Amino acid sequence: MKKIASFTVNHDILEKGMYISRIDGDIVTYDIRMKKPNNNDYLENAAMHTFEHLFATYARNTEFAQNVVYIGPMGCRTGFYFLVRDAISHEDALKIMKDCFEFIKNFDGEIPGTKKEECGNYLEHNLQGAKEIAIDMADVLKNWTVEKMKYAE
Repeated sequence: MKKIASFTVNHDILEKGMYISRIDGDIVTYDIRMKKPNNNDYLENAAMHTFEHLFATYARNTEFAQNVVYIGPMGCRTGFYFLVRDAISHEDALKIMKDCFEFIKNFDGEIPGTKKEECGNYLEHNLQGAKEIAIDMADVLKNWTVEKMKYAE
């Protein structure tokens, strides 16, 4: 079988950040790298789960909501995928992420979608852990630019 594109990226040199992973027609996939791969430091499940709920809620309530296709965690627990239609510029996608991290790090209240009838694992959440991820990534992305969104070759 042909090796998929994401497995051709050298994970030994990846750093935290936001990267353009691929463009398929009008869909752009961004990799939001929150942990350095293979470094024995991964996103904790409950924090990642809460982050997902807050990230999805935030992004789907922006002015670009109709162009958000998918938000979900990487199986390796080093980050998230953010898929959007190319009607959202790279600059706007980066702004959404920066604003999202600010939203999550300052979030207070009931986590959206955490009632038993709303979530398949409603008991496994960690708001403080999600906030810590957001605080760390807000710092990582504070000076991030579109030019930095290319994976090193």
